[in-house]
Amino acid sequence: MSFIISGCFAQPDFFGKYSERCMIIKDLYSINEAIRDKEVRVIGSDGAMLGVMSAFQAQRLANEAELDLVKISPNAVPPVCKIMDYSKFKYEQSKREKENRKNQTIVELKEIRLSMTIDVGDIAVKTKQCIKFLEAGNKVKVSIRMKGRENARAYQGVKVMQDFFEGLEGKAVQDKKPSTEGRMIIMMLSPIKENKS
Repeated sequence: MSFIISGCFAQPDFFGKYSERCMIIKDLYSINEAIRDKEVRVIGSDGAMLGVMSAFQAQRLANEAELDLVKISPNAVPPVCKIMDYSKFKYEQSKREKENRKNQTIVELKEIRLSMTIDVGDIAVKTKQCIKFLEAGNKVKVSIRMKGRENARAYQGVKVMQDFFEGLEGKAVQDKKPSTEGRMIIMMLSPIKENKS
């Protein structure tokens, strides 16, 4: 009796190290016994070209080296396979991806909510919060939700927005000037990019 594990073929008495390697492997590449091509071009673990041979012979070489046979170029004629430690390859790949993500600058959209009747003290707190967001390199959406009769005085909300923008002391640019959208007044801000001379 035999088992299939993540596209790998393993005998039950062979269930130790080999089957663990198979479980780590995802479907990005065909590996080991999942490679069923008649002929494959094989690259050794040291990068040397081993030539064209049957998939069975290539698998035997990989087994002797206690490594995996991985199809790295399925569209080539014949397909190209490499003998490698696939779990180590995947680990190094995920490490590189993690490093690339760390070096990316992610711009978030933060939101500040004002009201038509906001107090001077509250607007000072909201202004400080907005400056903090902008200095962190984030974009800021400033919004006012109009309630009841406030809809008839949307111009007051726009004035509150303009005063708020002026209070940012030139730390932002308006991507979108204050405008009414249904019951909302919305303004979009971006941080000013400083010129490094």
